[in-house]
Amino acid sequence: MTLPYAEPFKTKMVEPIHFSTRPEREKWISEAGYNLFNLRSQDVFIDLLTDSGTGAMSNAQWSEMMMGDESYAGASSYYKLKSAINEITGFEYFLPTHQGRAAENVLFSVLVKKGDIIPGNSHFDTTKGHIEYRKATAVDCTCDIASDTRAVVPFKGNVDLEKLEKVLNDNPVENIPFIILTLTNNTAGGQPVSMENIRKTADLANRYGTRLILDSARFAENAYFIKTREEGYADKSIREIVREVFSYADGMTMSSKKDAIVNMGGFIALKDESIYKEATTFNIIFEGFITYGGMTGRDMNALAQGLYDGTDFHYLESRIRQVGYLGSKLREYGIPIQEPVGGHAVFVNALEFYPHINREEFPAQLLAVELYLEAGIRGIEIGAIMADRDPVTRKNRFPSLELVRLAIPRRVYSDNHMDYVAAALRNVYEKRDNIKRGIKIVEEAPILRHFTAILDRV
Repeated sequence: MTLPYAEPFKTKMVEPIHFSTRPEREKWISEAGYNLFNLRSQDVFIDLLTDSGTGAMSNAQWSEMMMGDESYAGASSYYKLKSAINEITGFEYFLPTHQGRAAENVLFSVLVKKGDIIPGNSHFDTTKGHIEYRKATAVDCTCDIASDTRAVVPFKGNVDLEKLEKVLNDNPVENIPFIILTLTNNTAGGQPVSMENIRKTADLANRYGTRLILDSARFAENAYFIKTREEGYADKSIREIVREVFSYADGMTMSSKKDAIVNMGGFIALKDESIYKEATTFNIIFEGFITYGGMTGRDMNALAQGLYDGTDFHYLESRIRQVGYLGSKLREYGIPIQEPVGGHAVFVNALEFYPHINREEFPAQLLAVELYLEAGIRGIEIGAIMADRDPVTRKNRFPSLELVRLAIPRRVYSDNHMDYVAAALRNVYEKRDNIKRGIKIVEEAPILRHFTAILDRV
């Protein structure tokens, strides 16, 4: 008989998680202002809020932690990380930061000024936040097919090249410091970007005299999809694909808490020495010295090893297979999800789940709350609350997609946990017509409101 699939790792340590009752969860979510970010972790049974910093490190990573060099300047851990980044990405210049949004803050402090236009494929929340905080504008040029959650096409994260070229044509080049591609496209449902699209985007950037920057939090998962879905790459290794991807870019920001499987860390990597030198000043102001950048030596060691772990094909196959398994269970139960399933999460289409709930009442946030109440599962809204208000009109923005993201931590949960999540969502789906009203905002911050907003039932 054909041997069944088995994960390419074994478990050495376990962490207890605890059940709760529905009355307890009703109390806790009310005290949290119906914002799942405000819940205590011990009040959550299965935590799918994010895959950022929540993965299980390997024995090799833990070993590296013990050898961290905590010297303020010139630590061996810095040089170990520099070598790993150069080997994996090909970039010569790099700055460590404590996480991805810190990398954005440092790099954008050099490149982005008031009035600039930054086109890309569905800028994620902190990326857009850093752009709009600087009085610049993020322009979404994602391909239209990404909004059709039922369409099964291999690279729904692609930028629409015609939309992008129109932005480049309609604005002075000095006001477009770079194009940004997010790999994978998180806001569009964890959808990958093809090598062809990356290459053609780079060609446009070169033709119009601007740069291509990659938001690379999930670059390895994106490379896996290129290998398994794009013609001509089946026989390429993940690292060969990664090197080609980065060869087309002028720089990258990295939230290492995703594909490098660490609890904290990030970095900027660049081709241009002059930008690197400008960025060092901001790194020192915001992060720390240029050879630690807000990270400990042990964290840099774990990150260096994590870049190798995270670009291993067998690890990626196991990781993406589990996400696909949850997606297949939800599909079996008739629950509307973004198809095809992405690399790090399953995204539930709240507009189809609750078609009778007005968008002004935030159906994705409602669904996330109902899932928590049903089974103690914490997901996250990727919809109108996260989209924030228009910085000029201050009206709510309503993106084409209104999703609940169920982000799967790396090497943490079993398929039994995925079965539990799927069964809980099925229960919520079967009771969906009993829910008549949604969620309202009581209190919100002026930017990135979803992290701290106080909400209530309508």
